[in-house]
Amino acid sequence: MTGTAPSDDDIAAAVAEGFAGQIAHTRALVGFASTRGREHAVQAWTARAFAGRGYEVAELALDPVAIAAHSGGAPVTAEHSDAPIVIGRHRPRRTAGRSLILQAHVDVVPAGPGDLWTHSPFEPAIVGDWLYGRGAADMKAGHAANLFALDALRRLGHQPAAEVILQSVVEEESTGNGALMTHLAGYRAEAVLIPEPMDERLVRANVGVLWFTVEVRGRPVHVREMGEGANAIDAVYRVIAALRGLEAAWNAQKDRHPHFAALAHPINLNLGRIEGGDWASSVPAWCRASCRIALYPGMAADAAARAIEACVADVAATDPFLCRTPPQVTFDGFFAQGYVLDEGSDAEAVLADAHRAATGDAMQSVTMPCYLDARVHALYDRVPALCYGPVGENIHGFDERVSLSSLQRVTTAMALFIARWCGTEPVA
Repeated sequence: MTGTAPSDDDIAAAVAEGFAGQIAHTRALVGFASTRGREHAVQAWTARAFAGRGYEVAELALDPVAIAAHSGGAPVTAEHSDAPIVIGRHRPRRTAGRSLILQAHVDVVPAGPGDLWTHSPFEPAIVGDWLYGRGAADMKAGHAANLFALDALRRLGHQPAAEVILQSVVEEESTGNGALMTHLAGYRAEAVLIPEPMDERLVRANVGVLWFTVEVRGRPVHVREMGEGANAIDAVYRVIAALRGLEAAWNAQKDRHPHFAALAHPINLNLGRIEGGDWASSVPAWCRASCRIALYPGMAADAAARAIEACVADVAATDPFLCRTPPQVTFDGFFAQGYVLDEGSDAEAVLADAHRAATGDAMQSVTMPCYLDARVHALYDRVPALCYGPVGENIHGFDERVSLSSLQRVTTAMALFIARWCGTEPVA
């Protein structure tokens, strides 16, 4: 053990030395089927992993009242997870560097039909350079990288010379309330790093997201008298057609948003789930459609919600049936603004330097038309929120996978970043 700061080569070698253990840790994480509301077991396992390394561990419950009072909070519905957020805290003996939050989420989206996967989604498999499994890329590889980047420094007899807060959150895939809760609870640092699967690039900007449900009540009759009834499923499709018009109008505004102008279709309306009716030979009396739509940075979520409500009201006003039975619109998930990462921060420069040292290439930036928890730290903490992580494929799809060689490069870059940003001191 020495007081001399470890070299870049030493850090890369320490990451490589621990990489087999990192893969095993990642596989263990993927083995938890931690879909929404089922994250308790993986969070308990994570708390033990943090405690076993000597970090101060705390569990943070989601507070629906505090979340509802914040402009960036999403509705807390019956489907909302009640699993805790797990916090691991490293405190230096003497603060000499800058503080850092390392954040990752453990919730994953449903796997879908298992027979459409080459490998069972929650039985992680390695084939060549790829680790397969639901959540392997999004984002349990990054979750493990947060921990193992710190492990690499400790393997060299060093630790960060500043406070580092490890945040294992839930609700990233549905509301963003987990990350928001860490903000509401007062966890702060001078920079944040979130290793989402970004193909070794830094996110420069990303959209906000709204989730909403449209519900229509029809007039049920026997199909022999179908013309006398009103088909709720057909009516929902007419509403969706109107919302497609709103989607097109918002996409037509992309040139007003420089980071999004080059994207072919930055604003995506997704009809993610539809259900309705009770009997094939009855005109359906009800239909619900669950939707997701994006919004540009700078567009307030409540303003976007009003535009959606107005769009639905307009189509209902001109529809012979819907004008008498107006659709109901409920916002029941993401209610989040987008953000732009300001250029020129010290944190970005340090990460770019670490990336070049780890990969030999200049770090590129990218615009992402999806939700990211970085919005909490960028918008409300007002600190550099760096979203940067490994190469992943088939995210939210079948045969989701993460590149192991990319994961090792990213973990090396993260360890180098921590050493540069926080500084190091000998482990006591």
